[in-house]
Amino acid sequence: MNIDIKLHKEDLPDQFSKSDNIAIDCEFMGLNVERDQLCLVQISTGRNDAHIIQLNRQTYHAPNLKKILNDNKINKIFHYARADLLFLKKYLEVDISNINCTKIMSKLARSYSDKHGLKDLVKEFTGNDISKNLQSSDFGGDLSEKQIKYCANDVIYLHQIYDGLKKILVREKRIKLYLNTIKFINSRVDLDLASFTTDIWSH
Repeated sequence: MNIDIKLHKEDLPDQFSKSDNIAIDCEFMGLNVERDQLCLVQISTGRNDAHIIQLNRQTYHAPNLKKILNDNKINKIFHYARADLLFLKKYLEVDISNINCTKIMSKLARSYSDKHGLKDLVKEFTGNDISKNLQSSDFGGDLSEKQIKYCANDVIYLHQIYDGLKKILVREKRIKLYLNTIKFINSRVDLDLASFTTDIWSH
């Protein structure tokens, strides 16, 4: 697969050609949203492209990116949306709607497996092997070619995975359960921001 990878400084370009379905991923300095800043946002329109936005961490001024994220008509595909939405809301101050999460889809659709990571889903639905070795690398400074390729791999397969998981959910008559579950995602993010990070449904 020939992938068109573009690195953008601070924001998407004005001439960015959006799609009705976009895949989104983020990279942070760590997993503590109060301490660790949002560094990168990756977007793919599903046309073998990956747009990597290296945010200005002093201002987080990215009006073109925010416009895309705030567009309710665009279906936004994440893998583990809970974490990405948390950092996007904290640092870009956006409330995103029309969300799908392939991790939640996988847990409901693929009850035959206990492996729901992106690497496993990419292998099952696309036949490709991707490396997650750079997952914990420093995304706060200059990016290496390997880091850029890693970031691209996190979004270029999500459309295909989403389509495959949706077919299983429909076939197994679990699509309604999924749609009802994903409605809770923004409330889950608000709970995380309020420091209620444990399972509130547990005894």
